[in-house]
Amino acid sequence: MQLEIGKIYEGKITGITKFGAFVDLGEGKTGMVHISEVAPTYVKEITDYLSQGQTVRVKVLNVAEDGKISLSVKQAADPQPQQQRPSRPRQPRQNGGDRRPPFQQSRDFSHPPQPQESSGSKDFEDMLSRFMQRSDEKMSDLKRTMDTGSRRGSYQRRPK
Repeated sequence: MQLEIGKIYEGKITGITKFGAFVDLGEGKTGMVHISEVAPTYVKEITDYLSQGQTVRVKVLNVAEDGKISLSVKQAADPQPQQQRPSRPRQPRQNGGDRRPPFQQSRDFSHPPQPQESSGSKDFEDMLSRFMQRSDEKMSDLKRTMDTGSRRGSYQRRPK
């Protein structure tokens, strides 16, 4: 019996370990299903999904030169039909069918934007100045800590 990679076979589980299960494919061929190929979800205990003596469908993933056969139970399972999302009626686009977001549609890049005088820019300037002040305070505290740390409590090599 010549095994083909990608083909599905039936086999009987002959042994279960912490890392996988061994499957007898017949005619003296035995392959292994790694724990990651047992189910489409996380598998902590193989015995929760498979049992010794159970007949399973497996897909051949690889046949190594030394004769080791890699199998998968999860890839051999019938794919579950994906649930279809309910279709919504399409709404006509209000911006004339242009797919770009509204802020990109009518932008003139030939002239740089002019600052606008509004209460928003004043608020931003206040926030920025407070941020800069706090940042300067934190930097000076950090420098002060680094300077004092080098004078006391730091590791210094003793002369021999």
